[in-house]
Amino acid sequence: MMEDIKGGCFVTKFVLPLQPTVKMKLSIAIAVLMLVFAAHTEAQEAEKTIEEHFATFGNQMKELTDDLTVKTKDMFEKIGDSEFATKTKNWFTEQFDKMKAKVDETFPKQ
Repeated sequence: MMEDIKGGCFVTKFVLPLQPTVKMKLSIAIAVLMLVFAAHTEAQEAEKTIEEHFATFGNQMKELTDDLTVKTKDMFEKIGDSEFATKTKNWFTEQFDKMKAKVDETFPKQ
């Protein structure tokens, strides 16, 4: 059966000429499958569950509050150590001492 068909080999006339077309179709099919697989994998990685969203949100809120706490503490330390705060505290102390002396002078202890 696979003998000579009108002066040529069956394999040479029918099977070999089809090989480049089959290889091309196979290559295209493999390429399409790889693209679908890659797209599917990326889609699975990109989608987060509600649990992951809440975990991420909780972590972000913790970082925000930790950062805010540190910044607030630093701000109050800077204000407390500033020259203006020191002068204001000293002024109030002096005024209180003057007022206390005036009250002691006006109402002497018996």
